[in-house]
Amino acid sequence: MIDFFPTQHISSSNRRKFGICDRPAPAAEKAYIAERQGQDWIAAVDNYPQVKVNFVPVDHCIELRRADGSMDNRCDGCLFYRDTIIFVELKQRKGKGNQWIKDGEQQLRSTIGYFEQQEEARNFPIKKAYIANSEKPLFRTGQAVRMERFFSETNYILRIENRINIE
Repeated sequence: MIDFFPTQHISSSNRRKFGICDRPAPAAEKAYIAERQGQDWIAAVDNYPQVKVNFVPVDHCIELRRADGSMDNRCDGCLFYRDTIIFVELKQRKGKGNQWIKDGEQQLRSTIGYFEQQEEARNFPIKKAYIANSEKPLFRTGQAVRMERFFSETNYILRIENRINIE
């Protein structure tokens, strides 16, 4: 059993707006939430209802190991509140192409695969995943087929944008 909710690593906010931050590679630090707006925000969380939203880092915090013992791909973290869980992969990449989307999708799929094997997954009927890139903030409508396939294979709604709406 994997503990996806280690209490010592959970932080929370009920602010109307807060950010999710992560140091760029090769830093081996955990992602975190920040309530003061700044340039470190990779994803912005719009919490209009101002509910308590929890955040737990996954990468550099929760070990997801393959059968051979090596570390598997992990997303940066997840938000959770009431009956909703949102896995988040943070990117800071410029340039053309969508390799960052492919990489982010793989990290989310891997993490979600482990999470869905856990008993706690049943506590969250609303399941979402975000790939957020601070350099490419707008919603990627050209990725509709990828997002539909992701949903049909994982049962998670995938969004590729850096604004996360809390409903």
